[in-house]
Amino acid sequence: MKRLCTLCARGGSKGVPGKNVRMLSGRPLLEISILQAKKSGLFEAVAVSSDSEEILGIAKNAGADLVIRRPAELATDTAGKIPAIRHAFLESEKILATHFDVLVDLDATSPLRMVSDIQGAVALLEKSGAGNVITGAVARRSPYFNLVEDRGDGTVGLAKVPAKPILRRQDAPKCFDMNASIYVWTRAGILQRDTLFHSDTRIFEMPEDRSLDIDSELDFQVVEFIVSQRKRFQDAW
Repeated sequence: MKRLCTLCARGGSKGVPGKNVRMLSGRPLLEISILQAKKSGLFEAVAVSSDSEEILGIAKNAGADLVIRRPAELATDTAGKIPAIRHAFLESEKILATHFDVLVDLDATSPLRMVSDIQGAVALLEKSGAGNVITGAVARRSPYFNLVEDRGDGTVGLAKVPAKPILRRQDAPKCFDMNASIYVWTRAGILQRDTLFHSDTRIFEMPEDRSLDIDSELDFQVVEFIVSQRKRFQDAW
């Protein structure tokens, strides 16, 4: 299997300005994911895609094999993630004059993953025959039990009404919060699918303490605290 790892990191961020290059435990956030990808031993190449020269420069210094300038139309606030990843994938194949069997995309803003999580998600894809794998942690709220949605008339109700009332959350179907940490596709999966969920999509389960995605200043503070409390986290880099 020939595998490529991509990291798609825009320069702009409203929630946490400059978050992809923000320092965490002495390293730019982006560098942590690059080092994790390298340490996994899975990839022919690690490519970073960005519209930011600063990010591309940090990627080079951190050991990325390829740096790819993302087109402006794929770097707006409204641009989808999959088109940007597909662009990075195809550009990498063009530059290296090869085809990859498997694509893994790591989100730089989910740095608490372990190298073993990357390896486990890839193994699930390759052993199951699925077209893609996502990662997530067991959900804190269940749409069958205590997650409600606005009905549009000022009232609320369960997001997903079960056939029979569920009296304990433990009795509800297992649900997950996506953690935006690791996405894995077959080549056909990334090139032929424009949406994330399909009949064969699998999930690789990760614990809650490795599943925080930085989307606010509070998220960043929580990640900093977790890192400070976990010496073993350093081994993931």
